[in-house]
Amino acid sequence: MQGATLPPVLRESNVVGAKLFRRGKVRDVYDLGANLLMVASDRLSAFDVVLPQGIPGKGVCLTQISNHWFRFTEKIVPNHLVETDFERFPPELRRSPEVRGRSVLVRKTKPLAIECIVRGYIAGSGWKDYQKSGAICGIKLPTGLKEASKLPEPIFTPSTKAEQGHDVNITEAEAGKVVGADTFAKVREASLRVYQAAADDAAKKGIIIADTKFEFGLLDGKLFLIDEVLTPDSSRFWPADQYRPGSSPPSFDKQFVRDYLESIKWNKQPPAPNLPAHVIEGTTQRYLEAYRRLTGKPLRF
Repeated sequence: MQGATLPPVLRESNVVGAKLFRRGKVRDVYDLGANLLMVASDRLSAFDVVLPQGIPGKGVCLTQISNHWFRFTEKIVPNHLVETDFERFPPELRRSPEVRGRSVLVRKTKPLAIECIVRGYIAGSGWKDYQKSGAICGIKLPTGLKEASKLPEPIFTPSTKAEQGHDVNITEAEAGKVVGADTFAKVREASLRVYQAAADDAAKKGIIIADTKFEFGLLDGKLFLIDEVLTPDSSRFWPADQYRPGSSPPSFDKQFVRDYLESIKWNKQPPAPNLPAHVIEGTTQRYLEAYRRLTGKPLRF
């Protein structure tokens, strides 16, 4: 493994003296009043089901990749970060050292009720939709595209945000009704700008960002980029030197796990099956390699 010995797997955090606000598929969120403490566990979800085993190092890797991109994109759109250095957290939070490196203090915003998806290439559910209708979320695309083809320009394809079960792709008009036309226009523009800036930067480092998912929140009428950003959990990362249109490229994200689960014909309903050791280790290696390529340095624990 890169860097030092991997930390113990953290399935669930228990931060001393902090009130648990919610436990998501991957993140545990604690209410600190005006701010929140977000902790990235080592849980992994696939097909919207949390798997029984954690992925060593994953939570730290996700947090540090997000922090990298939040800093990179902060001039495009403000984000929710307040503090990323564990040593500067309030003393009471530092009594839980197991969240070091995998936690951040963030502003408490009101999350928008849509997922903001940007696609630069055609893959996953977008490829399935295109094969059926020649369009993705109502956006008509050129004929003759292959799986993994680069789109003429990135497209914005919002979806619903499901706490349980699957998100559902919706049209821009439907998304505008959910969040309001003015807010929708702002998140669409911000999503496309952030994606393009990140995709251009990643391309210099040999990574194609095929697609990604953003979340936004409002605070005092101001729009903030929140949650996570451009991580292997929220994005499809492809190695540029292995990219070939017409097939699904290898990836630095959890597609490796999805492919395994598809190969064993899992019905995608709980409970999820156990992952073999080689899939767990291979997933860790892919997350760490994504961090190394994107930041130019190995992740140290």
